[in-house]
Amino acid sequence: MPKLIIDHIPVEVPAGTSVLEAAKSVGIWIPHFCYHPALGSVGACRLCAVKLLDGPVKGIQMSCMLPAQDGMVVSTTDPEALKMRSLVIEWLMTNHPHDCPVCDEGGECLLQDYTVAGGHGIRRFEGKKRTHVNQDLGPYIEHEMNRCIQCYRCVRFYQEFAGGSDFGVMGSARRVYYGRFEEGKLESPFSGNLVDICPTGVFTDKTARFRARYWDYEMAPSVCPHCSLGCNTVPAARYRELLKTIARENPAVNGPFLCDRGRFTNAPVNDPARPRVPLVDGKEVPWDAALDALMLRIAELAEVYGPGSLAVVGSLRLPLEGNLLLARLAELLGAGHLCYFADREEGERVAAAVSLLDGGKAASMADVRKADCVVILESDLRDEGPMMLLAVRQAWRSGAPVFLVGKHAPLEQARAVSIEAIELSIIEEVPLAIFARPVVICGTRNNAPAAIGLLARAEAGIACLLPGPNAAGAALLAQEHGAVTLEGAIASGNVKGIITVEADIPAALLDGVPFVVAADWLPTEAVRRAEIVLPTTAWVETDGTFVNFEGRAQRFRKAMAPGLPIRGLPARYHASPDKPSPFHPPRLHRSIPPGGNLRSAARIVADLIERCSGEAVADPFEGRWEPLRDLDPEGEGVRLGPG
Repeated sequence: MPKLIIDHIPVEVPAGTSVLEAAKSVGIWIPHFCYHPALGSVGACRLCAVKLLDGPVKGIQMSCMLPAQDGMVVSTTDPEALKMRSLVIEWLMTNHPHDCPVCDEGGECLLQDYTVAGGHGIRRFEGKKRTHVNQDLGPYIEHEMNRCIQCYRCVRFYQEFAGGSDFGVMGSARRVYYGRFEEGKLESPFSGNLVDICPTGVFTDKTARFRARYWDYEMAPSVCPHCSLGCNTVPAARYRELLKTIARENPAVNGPFLCDRGRFTNAPVNDPARPRVPLVDGKEVPWDAALDALMLRIAELAEVYGPGSLAVVGSLRLPLEGNLLLARLAELLGAGHLCYFADREEGERVAAAVSLLDGGKAASMADVRKADCVVILESDLRDEGPMMLLAVRQAWRSGAPVFLVGKHAPLEQARAVSIEAIELSIIEEVPLAIFARPVVICGTRNNAPAAIGLLARAEAGIACLLPGPNAAGAALLAQEHGAVTLEGAIASGNVKGIITVEADIPAALLDGVPFVVAADWLPTEAVRRAEIVLPTTAWVETDGTFVNFEGRAQRFRKAMAPGLPIRGLPARYHASPDKPSPFHPPRLHRSIPPGGNLRSAARIVADLIERCSGEAVADPFEGRWEPLRDLDPEGEGVRLGPG
C-alpha cells in the first residue's frame, strides 16, 4: 500500500487510490467539481490542483487524476496550488450569471462555496457573457444552462452510469451545451439524480422551484416507502409540505442515487384530502371519544356475533413498530384473526421469499452491483424496484451477462438502461454454475410461491422484490404469530368486524363486513367505508422502521410536522371574519396546526392496548426484536432472518 505525506500528515492508502481520495481519507478536502465517487475522475474542471513537493512526481498536478505513490509529499496549501485554483474559479465565473439570489441551488452550491473559499470576490472580466437557450426537460427538472461550468457530471451519470440515450453534450469550447436534441421530458427513470449530481444550479427540482432555501428545510434521515428496496433518502419539507426528496448515500443499499418515483412522489403526503380528524359515523370527534367509541363497539360486536368475530389487520407499508404492537392488541381484544396480508396468494408469495433470507443467500443491491451474472426472473424492475435496475446496469458495465427469464421479464426494462440482455424461457437454461458471484432477482408479483421456494436450490444469491416497504417485516411477524391472511379469515365465515391499520384492502373483501375501523393516512377504500376513522401520520411525519427485501431493518426519523400545508388550507383557515384574505395563514394562535391532530399508527395501537390492559406500552421492541431498539438511522441497517 502506497505511503505518502499530505500537508505534513502521513497517509497509507490502497493501491490505485487517487491523491484526492487519499486526502479525503484523513479529513483534508480538496476542491473539485468533475470528480464524483460513483463516476470516477476525468480531470475536466482543473480545480483540484495540488503541489507535489517531493517524490516520483513533482509540480502542480490534478489530484483526482494522480494515483497515490510511495514517497509523494503533497501540499494542498502551497501558494502555487492556491493561485491555480483561484484562477480556475475566476475563468469559470467569467460567464456565470449574477443570479445566486434567485437560484434554487443557493446554500448547497459547490461553485458558491468554492468561490467564497478561494477568495474570489471581484470580477475583472468586462466582456459580454456567453448565453444559452434553456430547454423544457419535463415536469421534474428545471434547466438553466447559463450556470454550467462544463464539469461533465450530468452526462457521465445519465449516459454512462444510468444508460440514458436522450440527453448528452453537444458543441465545443465555449459553445458546449448539455441537453437534448429537442425539448421534451427526460426518458430515464433516474433523471432526477441530475439535481443532486450537478454542482451548480443547471439542473434543479422543478417541483420545489422558488419554494425554499436549503437552510429553510426541515430534514431528517429517512427510507423510501415506494417499493421494497429500502433506498435511503432525506425528505425536505417546509410549512408542513413535503417539497422534495434528496438521495442519501448508503453503500449497502442505493449508493448515492435514487429513482424518480422515490424522488418525486410527494403528492399523497401533501394531499388536503388526507384523513385529518377522527371520525365516528362520519362526524368529527375528539381522539378520546373516537377511541372510547371503538372500544364500546368492539364489545358490542363480541356480544352480537360472539368471540373471535374480529380481525385485526396490519400492512406491508405500516412501520415495524405498529405491526409489532398489533399482535399484542389482537390478543388483548380476543380477536379471532391477526392478519398482516389481505390477499392470500400475496401472503404466500412473500412468505416463500422471506424463507430464503436464511442461510446467507439473500443478495443486497451492493451484491447485485458486484455480481458476475444477473438473472431477472419474471420481473419488470422498472415497476417492482427501479433502483435494482440501476444496480443491474453497473454489473453489466463490469462485464456480467444479464438474462431475462420468463414472459413477465420484458426486454424493454433492459433497453431503458441500455443493457444488452439475453432472453430465456426457463431459469434452468442459465449456466449459473460457471459464475463465481451470480445473483437471481425474482419478482414476487408474477411468480408462484412454489417457484420462489425452488430458488433455495439455486447456486446463486437471491434478491426477491416484495410488494411493500415493510413486506418482509410483516411476513416475519406473520410467521412468528401464526397469522392468517384477511382473505382466508373472511373465507372462514365468522369475520364481522375489521380493524385495519394502514392496510390496502380490496373492496370485495370489505363487502358484507358490518363493522370496519380504519387507521390510515391515505384515503383508501377502507377509510371510505369505515364507521370509525383514525387519521395517522405519514412516514415523513413520524419515527419508524422498515425491513426491506433483503431483511435489512432501517430506522427513519420524523422530518416534518403533520398538518395541512399552507397552500392546502381550506378557506375557513385563511380568512379572519372581518377581512378575508385567501392567501394568508391562520390568524388564530393554536398549539396544533390545522389538520395536524394526527397520531402515528404505533401510538394509536399503543393507546388501544393501554385501554385494554391498563398499562402503558414502554417499547414495542422485545424478544428477538430487541436489537433494533437503538438502531442508528444514519447507519447501514441491521440484517434480519426468518428465525
